[in-house]
Amino acid sequence: MNLRNIGRAVVVAAISLTLAACGINTVPAAEEEAKAKWADVEAQFQRRSNLIPNLVEIAQGAAESERSILTEVTDARARATGINITADDLTDEAAMEEFAAAQSQLGQGLGRLLASFEAYPQIQSNQNFLALQSQLEGTENRIAVAIRDYNEAVRAYNTTIRTFPDTIGANIIHGAEPMAPYSAVTEGAEVAPEIDLTSS
Repeated sequence: MNLRNIGRAVVVAAISLTLAACGINTVPAAEEEAKAKWADVEAQFQRRSNLIPNLVEIAQGAAESERSILTEVTDARARATGINITADDLTDEAAMEEFAAAQSQLGQGLGRLLASFEAYPQIQSNQNFLALQSQLEGTENRIAVAIRDYNEAVRAYNTTIRTFPDTIGANIIHGAEPMAPYSAVTEGAEVAPEIDLTSS
């Protein structure tokens, strides 16, 4: 009887070890980590989107000649907030590219707007503007960190579901699909924007 119990214990331990080595827990843990990191990315984009109306309000009062940039930023914000990516969409590369393109346009508009303000000392001396500019710069840094962390989590998840032995559990048990990393490629990003402050 004792020998039979020992044999059962060995079989149960072997089965448990085999299942543990097949990604039963590793795959969902990696997937949830990537989804959590995506939530951080969304939170930072939302923070930026919330700050933009304040920036536009301050700028409208002092930089009438920059109205076209302000309009562009407002329109880009509307487009960027109109595209929503849920955790279920993280495997849809086209949706991720569309989201990245909209966020990239918004970032470009903000960059041109902030660069143009360097020529307006009355705006720079406004404490509200300085505080808001600092918040936007901090947000852009947070976005960059959140995207880096998300892409690292996606890399870890995609590696997990493609490597042996985790690929067994990933494909047979979980039906896992690779997630799309966030890639914001902006054409001409290596060229600094030109600001023309001459009045026509």
